[in-house]
Amino acid sequence: MSFKVAALIPARYSSVRLPAKPLLPIGDIPLICRVYKSVADAQLFSQVLVATDNEQIVKAVENYGGKAIMTSSDCVSGTDRIVSVAQDIDCDIIVNVQGDEPFIGKNELDQLIEAFNDQQVQIASLMNDKFSDGDLSNPNIVKVVVSTAKDALYFSRATIPFDRDNTGTAHYYRHIGIYAFRKKTLLQFPSLENSPLEQTEKLEQLRWLENGYRIRMVLTDYQGFGIDTKEDLIKAERYLHRYCNNQ
Repeated sequence: MSFKVAALIPARYSSVRLPAKPLLPIGDIPLICRVYKSVADAQLFSQVLVATDNEQIVKAVENYGGKAIMTSSDCVSGTDRIVSVAQDIDCDIIVNVQGDEPFIGKNELDQLIEAFNDQQVQIASLMNDKFSDGDLSNPNIVKVVVSTAKDALYFSRATIPFDRDNTGTAHYYRHIGIYAFRKKTLLQFPSLENSPLEQTEKLEQLRWLENGYRIRMVLTDYQGFGIDTKEDLIKAERYLHRYCNNQ
């Protein structure tokens, strides 16, 4: 089935842990430009657009040859930011790529889009089953449990499912926070109130589940590379050098 798919990359300037994060360099290229390049290079999208609250980010993207648009600084979340521009995008599917995922690739983006071959799918996201030591108990790493149809049942910062009898047979999935939406579904987001579970876990995706939406989870080998700290930046630099040296 053929879809017209657009990619939107939300990016906000302020960050408590890493100020001006989108403009920080990885190698000699700003983080947000590396994300843009990774998405554009996949050649899966009719349009790739950065949505931001900061003119410096717009200029950085445009100087790199990309496209960016200013949004309100009142947008609470990345989803609010892409909703604010989605109405004017001519497409069937919108992929929301986080602005701190510089190494996202074509394979996992293609996997995400393919989920919409199922007409029942309105929202899709990525997960993997790869964990390092300490990941399961780390509240910064979100876990997801799924149905037999691979629809999300719940997302949590806690270790779920809980292996009560210590059987060692529980299977765990790690959520990769890249989403795709049918456009008409995405545009319903502003009408949904901030939900109790969302407020408790501080996980926006729970708002969809609490309001009766299903999120199809797609298993991928991609492990995600979110950048939130200076240590993450150093790790990204090391990854970049290893990757470039292997080309």
